[in-house]
Amino acid sequence: MKKFMKIENITFAAILLGIPFGYFFQDLALSLKVIGDIYISLLKMLIIPLVFASIYIAIAGLGSADELKSIGAKAFAYYITTTAMAVMLGIIVVNIFDPGLGMQIPQAVNGTIETKEVSVSDFVLSFIPSNIFQALSNGHILPIIFFAILFAAGSIYIHNDKKVFLYNFFDSVNDTMMVLAKWIINLTPIGVFFLIGYTVAKNGFEPILNLWSYAVTVLTALFIHAFVTLSIIAVVIGRFNPFTYFTQVKEALMIALSTASSSATLPVSIEVAEKNANIDKKVAGFVLPLGATVNMDGTALYESIAVIFIANLCGVELTLAQQLTIFVTATFASIGAAGIPGAGLVMMTLILDSVGLPVEYIAIIIAVDRFLDMFRTSINVWGDLLGAKIIDRLLISR
Repeated sequence: MKKFMKIENITFAAILLGIPFGYFFQDLALSLKVIGDIYISLLKMLIIPLVFASIYIAIAGLGSADELKSIGAKAFAYYITTTAMAVMLGIIVVNIFDPGLGMQIPQAVNGTIETKEVSVSDFVLSFIPSNIFQALSNGHILPIIFFAILFAAGSIYIHNDKKVFLYNFFDSVNDTMMVLAKWIINLTPIGVFFLIGYTVAKNGFEPILNLWSYAVTVLTALFIHAFVTLSIIAVVIGRFNPFTYFTQVKEALMIALSTASSSATLPVSIEVAEKNANIDKKVAGFVLPLGATVNMDGTALYESIAVIFIANLCGVELTLAQQLTIFVTATFASIGAAGIPGAGLVMMTLILDSVGLPVEYIAIIIAVDRFLDMFRTSINVWGDLLGAKIIDRLLISR
């Protein structure tokens, strides 16, 4: 974790150096954008195997149909519901605040930006892959996610030896992708330096100076989700006081805030859930590790806001179908978001691609990403801990 903190510090320094580099050496910054493009391509390279493997092991890891129907069904219902609510809240808040509107910089990418027009019927049909290999080859994420869910659920019913083989294979793929993600995230300072330099050389300081509206929008939505949406779920479904529970597990939330890593916080989350909140060991041991993999409320919410903010910067008015695409993609893509600092940027490229927006704009929001990452990770962990408590209460009340 100290290594990640070092990378974050270097990244911040790269941002500070990239701004004057782009301003004083415009021609050089424009010509060296290719280095930033390489960094973006490396991020995009991880998306398909990471998402597929993460979804597979999360579902297949339940072990049996009975576990899938009992604890697993409750956990997934909670995680998908709260993540979808977080994304919807993010979309509503960003449409109210409209950060970036009026500071359009549509020439940030070569030529004119063309978004993908999607009708509602096309949107529905886009979930069903007629050819999964074609979907994999073209990087069509929605049908890949749909197939991964069905494939994982189906594998639970096959012979145990084959099931173990498949699980071990995809678990190894997932672990390998995590290693690659860490390597590529280590390159973030280099990529950010040249992308920020290019952005400043092309558009000046305005996009970076106006990030305050974007940051306020993200923080507002995160706090509403944490203290209103999730609290209502805790009271109505779990029938417990979320604020009392908060005092019992606050140590884990402080670790999440300081490390910006769900994975690093996991051991502390399990300990405080079992010892301080008296959650059943089996529930905490299953629900919290699963949540650290698939439940990323804060990340999904942030990504939906960031994509619409980038659309505003591009001067693009997204259609209802395109916002539905963002809603679904952000909800399910968060399942594959690795629990390490900055991994949400990997998923960001996926969502931007889904509606045809330029991934180069990631360089702008990276300037405040570390600060926002601390808060969205805390919301991720808070959602996990609430889920464990709710499921524990539901199992007791049966």
